[in-house]
Amino acid sequence: IKYKESIGKGTPIPDLPEVKRVKETQKHISSVLYKEELGTGTPTPVTPEIERVKRTQEHISSVLYKEGLGTGTATPVTPEMERVRRNQENISSVLYKEGLGVGTPVPVTPEMERVKRNQENFSSVLYKEEPGTGTPIPVTPEIQRVKRNQEHISSVVLYKEEPGTGTPIPVTPEIQRVKRNQEHISSV
Repeated sequence: IKYKESIGKGTPIPDLPEVKRVKETQKHISSVLYKEELGTGTPTPVTPEIERVKRTQEHISSVLYKEGLGTGTATPVTPEMERVRRNQENISSVLYKEGLGVGTPVPVTPEMERVKRNQENFSSVLYKEEPGTGTPIPVTPEIQRVKRNQEHISSVVLYKEEPGTGTPIPVTPEIQRVKRNQEHISSV
């Protein structure tokens, strides 16, 4: 509601061809006006295609699709159907633990120990403990270039320092209009 306060007078613009085209399109799109001046339609003969579409619509209908259903044909239980049923029972969140039985212990192999050590290294708590010594590498021109780029990209403080001087531009009526619009849009 506040954006309409102190709106002032707008600048009238002539109805350009594009503005006229948009207005005409708005009239055609309008949900109220599209039915005006509808006139009478031209009746079309009932063709076999129209009859087919009507029958299809009746079959699709959620009320009529069960009428005249008749009896179904029983199918034998195939091995594939039995396999799917067993899989469904195994997938079930209730039945998958029934009849579990005892497990077979597996010996701890060097590969398993290596994986456990890697998991400890991945741990968010332990990975910082005892970092050890690193291997020094020479500073190449490529590394220097990457460091300079990182300083330009990631430095939140440095990019605001010394912004330089801007180029003043005259305040035109268009700029004043935009400023007023922004004040109206962003005001509480």
